[in-house]
Amino acid sequence: MKNFYRDGGLIISVCTLILISAVLAASVYIHYTVFFWITLPFLVLVVGFTLGKLFVVTNKTYQYFAYIADRSEFVRGVSLSRLPISVCIADSSHRIVWFNDEFASEFKSAAVYGNSFELITNIDINYLLKQNAPVGGDSESGAVADGDRTNFTARIEHEGRYYITGALIPPEADASDIFIVYFRNITEETMLEKKYRLSRHIVILILIDSYDETVERNSDSEKARVIVEIDRVVGDFFKSMNGIVRKVGDDKYMVAVESRYVDEILSDKVKLLDKGRSINVSERMFASFSIGIGDTGTTLKESEDFAKQALDMAQGRGGDQAAVKTDKGFEFYGGVSKGVERQTKVKSRIIANSVTDLAMRCGNVYIMGHRGSDMDSVGAAVGMCAALRRLFLLLCGAGNTKRAFVVFDRNTSLSVPLADRVIKSGEDMFITPSKAVDNFDEEDLLIIVDTHNKNLLDDRDLYNTAKNVVVIDHHRKMVDYIDNTLIFHHEPYASSASEMVTELVQSFEMMYPGSKLAAVHADALLAGIMLDTKSFTVKAGVHTFEAAAYLRKLGAEPQNVKALFSNTFDSFRSTMQIAASAKIYRRCAIASAEQSVSNSGGDMRIIAPQAADELLKIKDVDASFVLFRTNRGKEPEVSISARSLGIVNVQLVMEVLGGGGHQNMAGVQIKNMSVTDAEELLIRAIDTIL
Repeated sequence: MKNFYRDGGLIISVCTLILISAVLAASVYIHYTVFFWITLPFLVLVVGFTLGKLFVVTNKTYQYFAYIADRSEFVRGVSLSRLPISVCIADSSHRIVWFNDEFASEFKSAAVYGNSFELITNIDINYLLKQNAPVGGDSESGAVADGDRTNFTARIEHEGRYYITGALIPPEADASDIFIVYFRNITEETMLEKKYRLSRHIVILILIDSYDETVERNSDSEKARVIVEIDRVVGDFFKSMNGIVRKVGDDKYMVAVESRYVDEILSDKVKLLDKGRSINVSERMFASFSIGIGDTGTTLKESEDFAKQALDMAQGRGGDQAAVKTDKGFEFYGGVSKGVERQTKVKSRIIANSVTDLAMRCGNVYIMGHRGSDMDSVGAAVGMCAALRRLFLLLCGAGNTKRAFVVFDRNTSLSVPLADRVIKSGEDMFITPSKAVDNFDEEDLLIIVDTHNKNLLDDRDLYNTAKNVVVIDHHRKMVDYIDNTLIFHHEPYASSASEMVTELVQSFEMMYPGSKLAAVHADALLAGIMLDTKSFTVKAGVHTFEAAAYLRKLGAEPQNVKALFSNTFDSFRSTMQIAASAKIYRRCAIASAEQSVSNSGGDMRIIAPQAADELLKIKDVDASFVLFRTNRGKEPEVSISARSLGIVNVQLVMEVLGGGGHQNMAGVQIKNMSVTDAEELLIRAIDTIL
């Protein structure tokens, strides 16, 4: 009622205005001029008073609503200001337009209006504001759903402090208008977690490579000297780390240290490997270690399991290196020296006996190599197939129904002339991958030769079908190896898969006389050995020459094998053109072949390795790399053929690019990339390794 009386003058003024207006109208109508002029001043006063009153009321109404809005903003501002975490508001250009006191205290250098949000973190706000994404995330981020908007959080570090940061869009704001960004300080929790992680104990296993060949064969006095030196080197290396070192065998050590020392152990590519190589065993031999480190294990038992897997990978890659196994995979360090060839053939005889028993228990046998099979792959498959066919004939008699086949794809193979020679001899043992898949039974046996990587198989479908799998390979072990095998015969010290198969064939003949191979099959095995050893000039050990001598006794003719390596004139010319275009970088010859397979004078998959071999003949060249373009499917692909004399481990260089192979021979295929871009990546990979 108070407001009514206070503003009642406005009502009276309006009523008076109406009355005077009516009198004026009547006076005009009856032409009563004197009365009109008397009434007119009153009308002006009333109109002025009424308009003034309307203005005051309107202004009060505006002030009232403004007051309400101000109080709402004040309440919201007070709620953000008093939050115990740092909060700022950024506009669509990621500029800071408001922040609370906690933010000003935590981020003094950035707490200026108009500064960019990126002064604190380079995380894009748009990442923190992903729309309609599933709630969750990786170990570094999480999500909190708010209606149909999802807020992602991320861990950041700023000036030695750690935060969880996230962004929100106010409900009334547009997604491109304004953002509320918050930072929760988790420094104390992070440092506590880091302290716990660094204090965890990890297990390290150290194995003396080829102990029997390097140490055991020496005299007692020399053997004692070497063992004492190795014990001293291992003990001194871990002494400053407060580690526990225990010798658990003649050639094996187990070490337990805190996780904080892992970086120190791995610094400079593991100094322990260099210290091992400094111990001379004889005039031409030195000690070397394989080291397996089990990191990120939640318990000592899990760390030991990780260390065993890492040690197995280090040995499978040739030794003289360290492998670190974490819950995310493997990391490798070292691997710069040549492996020591094993002198004993006990392992080959055991494998031969196991393969025989398994083949007799299973149904038919299919032997398959790698994609784009070369002479080593085809030669090893032919030798194994011929040996098994003779064993089946001897052990099963005339009623034998067991068969052995070589899975062979003529469209992709690089060894069609070798296959044709075997077929011409009268024994057709080849079967296409599609037919092998159709005929394969769950009781059949699949033997994989010259590769242990499931991604490089000639036919992946056949492998996926098989339940009984055997692997015979000499390449250094890769992370993505075939792990569901009944027999995994892996010998990285061997020159070739054909050499390994030849040793098995020798053992077959010793166990079952009469299983001797024909000369044409011996030629195939010898061709595989000559390919991978570059005619006995690279990685040819004692076992290599013994295998070649045995094949020569079986009737292998070197001149027949040499004819398989003959080139056409166009292929020879292309090889020389590629070699002539090479440039030298850090004692590595790099050549690029821009022309595709269809435009070259021959198959570039054959020409490129030959050009790489030719480049190794140049003085002061330790490794060679030839890049060429292939067109497999719809995606363009660049392949790199790498060769080495042993000083540079080209396997490590190719692994940086996603490939692999052997220390002296490796390769990689890179999809969706030009030759020029691939060459730049190669140079960076060489820098990384060298």
